[in-house]
This record gives sequence, structure tokens and C-alpha cells, in this order.
Amino acid sequence: MTTLTWRYRGGVAARTVAAIAGGYVLTSIASALIAIALPLPRADAVTIATLLSFVVYTCVILWVFATSSALRAWVGVVASSSVLGAVLWIAGRAS
Repeated sequence: MTTLTWRYRGGVAARTVAAIAGGYVLTSIASALIAIALPLPRADAVTIATLLSFVVYTCVILWVFATSSALRAWVGVVASSSVLGAVLWIAGRAS
């Protein structure tokens, strides 16, 4: 039986936090951006954005655990959140 190193366990823990916390932040920003961008009545846009958020969150979790390292997962989640957050901020100021 092989022993698991602390480095491996730390990588799994870092990916888990990136998937749960980072995925939640990324998904909430994406959901808000989708709701603003859809040219529908507000209730319909929010409903569609909420339904799509389940797909986004699942894809983020899968991507975090499919990357080659925990650092790459964190960089991807933070960079995506930053870009979408900037777009959401600009879209919010324009309306």
C-alpha cells in the first residue's frame, strides 16, 4: 500500500477549496452577467441565468480537478472571475 504525501494531500485540499469557494464566486459572477446580458424580461433572464449557473458550477468543478496542478486551477478560477467581474462592473455602470 502506498503512502500519501503531504504534498499530494495539500494539492487535493487546494483543489477542493478552489472548486467549492472559487467555483461559487465564478458562478455567481457569471450568473449575474448572464442575467444582465439576456434581452428578456427581468424575471425570465434571472430564471435562465439561475438554471445555467448549475451547468457553469459543474464545469468549473470538473475543470479544477482536471488541470495538471492546483496552482493552475487557482490561477484559472481567479483570472476568469476577475475578467468576468470587470465585464460585470462595466455592464453595471453602463446601465
